[in-house]
Amino acid sequence: MKLKDNAKAMAALVAESGSRLTDTPGIAAITAARLLSRTGNPTRFPTASAFAQYAGTAPIEIASAGRTRHRLSRRGDRQLNTALHTVAITQIRMPGTRGHTYFQAKIAEGKTPREAQRCLKRRLADHVWRTMVGDGRRHTRTTGPGGQPGATAASSAVGPTPTADSSDKSLPGPAETEPTPPHQTP
Repeated sequence: MKLKDNAKAMAALVAESGSRLTDTPGIAAITAARLLSRTGNPTRFPTASAFAQYAGTAPIEIASAGRTRHRLSRRGDRQLNTALHTVAITQIRMPGTRGHTYFQAKIAEGKTPREAQRCLKRRLADHVWRTMVGDGRRHTRTTGPGGQPGATAASSAVGPTPTADSSDKSLPGPAETEPTPPHQTP
């Protein structure tokens, strides 16, 4: 019973966040919650490559005896990597998805199934990062600078001071100066 309650709570929080991750095939509410919680603020990563490095989906090049290949990185956030792995496996098993098509194209290029899966995970990391950054931008457009809806950076004050009435306003026209009498000493 607690698992169902947790799943409902996570689905509600993902929906409340306004994330469009669940629009991607293979990403349901629980996986989206894992991706969002493990990533935090996606704008802290300057590029999709930096995010892939953090997630551990950026492959490491291995060169030996004139042959270059790539292997799985053991670095990065392993839980985030696991979430991306789940999405990749789900898409590979779903004919008609872009992930399945991409995986089959990599197999046709001569890659092994594991290499093709790594390529798909890397591509999914790019997609997830772009989606989260886009969601963040969309969220800041609907909220103000402090994150509250309806807040704006523009001042709502009428004039230079909030209590400007007719006696506080300057008079029209140039000021007339009256000569000051000379200073007399006693």
